[in-house]
Amino acid sequence: MRRDALTTFTDLGVLPSVAESLERLGITEAFPIQEMALPVALTGTDLIGQARTGTGKTLAFGIPLLQRIVAPGDRDYAEATEPGKPQALVVTPTRELAVQVSDDLVKASTTRQVRILTVYGGRAYEPQLDALAAGVDVVVGTPGRLLDLARRGDLDLGHVKVLVLDEADEMLDLGFLPDVESIIGQTPELRQTMLFSATMPAAVISLARRYMRHPVNIRAESPDETQTVPATAQFVYRAHQLDKEELIARLLQAEGRGLSMIFSQTKRAAQRLADELKDRGFAAAAVHGDLGQGAREQALRAFRSGKVDVLVATGVAARGIDVEGVTHVVNLTCPEDEKTYLHRIGRTGRAGASGVAVTLVDWDDLARWRMINDALGLPYPEPVETYSSSEHFFHDLGIPAGTKGALPRGARTRAGLDAEQVEDLGETGQARSRRSTGASRNRRRTRRGESTGGGRTQARTERREGDEARPNKSRQRKRRRTRGGQPVDSEAGASSQDQPRDESSR
Repeated sequence: MRRDALTTFTDLGVLPSVAESLERLGITEAFPIQEMALPVALTGTDLIGQARTGTGKTLAFGIPLLQRIVAPGDRDYAEATEPGKPQALVVTPTRELAVQVSDDLVKASTTRQVRILTVYGGRAYEPQLDALAAGVDVVVGTPGRLLDLARRGDLDLGHVKVLVLDEADEMLDLGFLPDVESIIGQTPELRQTMLFSATMPAAVISLARRYMRHPVNIRAESPDETQTVPATAQFVYRAHQLDKEELIARLLQAEGRGLSMIFSQTKRAAQRLADELKDRGFAAAAVHGDLGQGAREQALRAFRSGKVDVLVATGVAARGIDVEGVTHVVNLTCPEDEKTYLHRIGRTGRAGASGVAVTLVDWDDLARWRMINDALGLPYPEPVETYSSSEHFFHDLGIPAGTKGALPRGARTRAGLDAEQVEDLGETGQARSRRSTGASRNRRRTRRGESTGGGRTQARTERREGDEARPNKSRQRKRRRTRGGQPVDSEAGASSQDQPRDESSR
């Protein structure tokens, strides 16, 4: 139930330029976390925000961030700040979330000349270094690359006014705490710090106490609410491993199915399932750690654009991937814990939309599922045994009767992953830097020539031809003759060779 007061961004005190940018995107009313957080954050107060995934946390910190900084088009830009130095920093646990947050900030600042840079590993350094040298206002990135750029002296954090830690619990789970603390230590003490996450474990509270000044805690749901989005219908089935591919292939033909995400525990299983679904006629793509960053972004772009409608991913995509139109989320196996379950099914049912979440539990994982079920207060302690031909499976998910495990040829209308080009991100390290000297360029040209084999082959041929024309003295072994432990000169040695050997010496 929405509150009657403060439902528009203008009522919440948002600048007309930012409100206009949001209105162009069709975003006019604030969600509960935004209604509660914006009046506090716009005053510059430190803030801890907690809300279920998919409820609009990005704009809850993004709007105050954009209003605190001074953009190049503002009248007092030159006087109010150090031109070109970052004024705001957003730290995210994953590359995909960094890209998503950056895109949302760009959309919210279309009427202002705010320069936003996204930095993360897997991309070449040169474009990021060039952007920093040219000047940026907001930097969004992952801890590793941010810290690396700061240590190199290319990223100056000494003028940051606003620091945001997004999905802080995930950063701690991934072991980024030392990096995050090092990054915070390089920002000014008198800054505004905002921490947003879906869950607030003790480690996050401890981090907030150390680095935040009298933060206001905001929780956008009542204590008795479940942590899952009510608009998401959840189904849990006990399924056999050998039947899962057939079961998913039929599930993907359910009525009203839009974009779908399938989560796997391992990289190999994700790639194998994506390949199997392609063979069955589905426009599927995989996202996992064994793929290069270019291939991962290719798959996500194809998924967002609709060229691919099935994305099979490991946990790398479970956080912050906000793609409009995701109607179904499938857990190929039981998640590790309740937090992982929440973040995965949170990819659907976002921003007020409805969705379907299906979890397939193996027999060996029943105990773990019961722990998740009890922790979240779900009514599925004993998942029903289900096969691809089970009647209740077809009924629950709205699958037409008679559906088989392959997509009919008439329904194969998606362009597929091959229709999306792979962007060259300089992942191989071969991108040419404008800072390179002539000597380094010559070395690279030499290495490129050697890699083709032509230079090496020609050099070996010349050496062989030279060896035939003249003896190679370096290969001749110099021997020193001795007799009875005493050296023998060459003449004596030669004359002794002409003498017959004494048989008695043998």
